[in-house]
Amino acid sequence: MSVLRRLGMSLRQRQRWLLIALLGLLHLALVADPSTRFGLLCWLVDVGLFILWQPFVYAERQIDFSGLAVITVVIGCGAAWYGWWLLITWVILLAALVGGRVMFTDHRPTRIFYLIAFAYLLAALLFWLVPKVVGGPALVGPALDREFAWGMPLFLVIMMLLPLSRESDRPGSAMVDLFYSLLIFLLVAVLVLGSLAFMLLRQSSYLEAVIDTLIAMAALLLLIGWTWNTRPGFTGIDVFFSRYLLTIGLPFEKWLHRLTTLAADESDPERFLSQALAEMLDLPWVDGGSWSSGGARTGSFGQESRFCHTFPGQPLRLTLHTRHKLSPALIWHFHLLAQLANEHYIAKLRARELQQVSYLRAIHETGARLTHDVKNLLQSLNNLCYLAQTMSGKDDGRLEPLLRRQLPQITQRLQHTLDKLQKPQSEAGGVLPAAMWWRIQQQRYVDSAVSFADVDPDPDALLPTALFDGVTDNLIQNALLKGQSENGVKVHVVLATDASLLSVCDNGSAIRDDILGELLQTPVASESGLGIGLYHAAQQAASAGYELRLASNVPGRVCFELVRREPATAA
Repeated sequence: MSVLRRLGMSLRQRQRWLLIALLGLLHLALVADPSTRFGLLCWLVDVGLFILWQPFVYAERQIDFSGLAVITVVIGCGAAWYGWWLLITWVILLAALVGGRVMFTDHRPTRIFYLIAFAYLLAALLFWLVPKVVGGPALVGPALDREFAWGMPLFLVIMMLLPLSRESDRPGSAMVDLFYSLLIFLLVAVLVLGSLAFMLLRQSSYLEAVIDTLIAMAALLLLIGWTWNTRPGFTGIDVFFSRYLLTIGLPFEKWLHRLTTLAADESDPERFLSQALAEMLDLPWVDGGSWSSGGARTGSFGQESRFCHTFPGQPLRLTLHTRHKLSPALIWHFHLLAQLANEHYIAKLRARELQQVSYLRAIHETGARLTHDVKNLLQSLNNLCYLAQTMSGKDDGRLEPLLRRQLPQITQRLQHTLDKLQKPQSEAGGVLPAAMWWRIQQQRYVDSAVSFADVDPDPDALLPTALFDGVTDNLIQNALLKGQSENGVKVHVVLATDASLLSVCDNGSAIRDDILGELLQTPVASESGLGIGLYHAAQQAASAGYELRLASNVPGRVCFELVRREPATAA
């Protein structure tokens, strides 16, 4: 048993000699009379060599009882019906497999090797086997038995002399294109049966029938080749054929159309996924399925069945229950559908995350803006408390009017802050005459390091109270914070008479170069102000039609300006 195993393994490792031996034994079976035992024995050995040569099942694989039973039944039926027709079918099968191997071969000597083998099989079919079943020397024409018996082995000798690559002699190196093999099988079968049909219908000789069949097949193949490619005014057959291969006749397109519709209509990821996968029940073979995503998120549709297949993905994991076992082509198609559903699901998850991030950003910006407003209000209250504690009894008459003027303003600003908290998108505030607002600011920062220019604003000039209050408080508080680390810092505030410009300057150090590029554009990290407050102040100014900019940044003169933008005029 071990000797036979080693012999089989040795033949398996030599694909070239295995095919030559297969064709040699086939030649002996063809030359011998099918009624003799020698011809049957040669065919049985030829079947064994074919089992070693065929590329579908590994020869090293141990077959079970069912596989052995199938092989025994096939060989038994072949031995019972052994004859010319069985040999015709056998030769056509070998020609189809050899022709299918040629399509995958790039090495020229190897390609010629398989073409010679295909030519031998085709010659054996046309010059030896088919004339045997026709009967009647008058119909067959001149006999070529001697030429075939002694001349065709020269094909095998040429195959022995051809140089082949090492890769082509290894098991599994030469794949078989099943589509081309099936096409060659059908063409050779049509050639044989067409020749017999011409002989029967037209009462022609065998050679004439073969020529007529070849001419008819060539004309038909030429017509198919001419109509295959697309040309102006005509859609080629290849378009419909490719479409059929991609869809395999299943309504995948309807499911894809439904998937895109659901992606546009449904925003919730879980509802979208459950509805899209439930639509798979309309596909043939699908009885149901289940899916899981992100741990606790699971769902199911339809019902379970005997056959199931899992399509793993990230984060979607889909399991389909089908009526029949899926073929490799269907598994590939369903895997593609699962990937499409997964990509749409990921897009929905990211859209929801972006929505949450946008919501959190709005809360953050609103909270940061209100924090600065509350800080400024607290600073105003601290100033009033400081004045109340430092004034002596004789100054009580001056304190009471100051509190009477300041407390309503603080209350109004606090109410405005609460309004913005309840309606974060609303930045609208009231307007005040520029002269009144200017006097209020002077009273708020009395007895501090803040000085106001001696200007007399236009009585008719109005300014947005919320914007100017917020920007002024931010700029002044940032300058005063700078004064805590630098001695002698003073702040000077200037307002244009028409309220179109507000300037806040200090005589402290200049702003560092590493934060100048992002200042007023994004929140910047700073231990002494000039951070997120100025960014929000710049955003608030832009929404109100103003511009907050850094006008000067030199040591001893750091100035910010709030300037009204001129409206664009039409050309």
